[in-house]
Amino acid sequence: MTNIYVIGIGLIGGSMALDIKTLHPEAKIYGIDNNETHLAEAIALGVVDAAATFDDLCYADFVIVSVPVDIALIILPKVLNVIGDQTIVFEVGSTKMPICEAVANHPKRRNYIATHPIAGTEFSGPSAAIKGLFQGKTNIICEVEKTTFKLQEKALDLFKALGMRIRYMDPKSHDKHIAYVSHLSHISAFMLGKTVIDKEKHEQDIFDMAGSGFESTVRLAKSSPAMWTPIFKQNRKQVVKTLDEYISNLSKFKELLEKEDYDAIYDEMQSVNKIKEILNGMNVKK
Repeated sequence: MTNIYVIGIGLIGGSMALDIKTLHPEAKIYGIDNNETHLAEAIALGVVDAAATFDDLCYADFVIVSVPVDIALIILPKVLNVIGDQTIVFEVGSTKMPICEAVANHPKRRNYIATHPIAGTEFSGPSAAIKGLFQGKTNIICEVEKTTFKLQEKALDLFKALGMRIRYMDPKSHDKHIAYVSHLSHISAFMLGKTVIDKEKHEQDIFDMAGSGFESTVRLAKSSPAMWTPIFKQNRKQVVKTLDEYISNLSKFKELLEKEDYDAIYDEMQSVNKIKEILNGMNVKK
């Protein structure tokens, strides 16, 4: 592992770069970013070693594409156009079906592995990069059979060295399931934040009364709209379905309150308490 190129040096790409530096001190890590300030910051922070351009990708062993998903649709084919035959490229966005379709017929489709590391924080930019972000986290890989076996091995060795668990899934299933466990969570946080801000015009009141429950629930509302708007656009159909179900459950809860049916409210919450067992089971597997 010699030359690593990170396109889009934010939380995911930057964190991968930091871990790769730890694992492979001899590796040279280059950054490509259309935001010159981000690029300079990433170099100053030691996230990447130097700046590069698309013309340099012919020298790459690994290319990590970690840009908003709408930009990835444009960039990934261009990356595949210029890489060498032994280069492995992976893109880490939260939607997989559109990107897989975009490169389905590319002559170098075999050099691409479709991934989604389910890890992150609400922060963005080079300063958000942290070591150990992927330890114990799940990495979803789609259409692995379309990647050349030797390059699959290179990518999987890296993912495992970063501490990730591997799950295989088709792109459609990925986008359906991630709408529930990630995309809906972000919408809920954004809309909870909006509801409170719209109602409480005196911001100091919010800060005085906001406890840890509110803070943890609304944390995702600090996420980047530039990243999340394209995700909602690309996964619109699946997200709308999950919202229908979520809104239905909220409406039902509201009706129970209106009817003062507190036994039913208790039963509803009690039935959802089993999520503790599910989450505990997930943590044990990790």
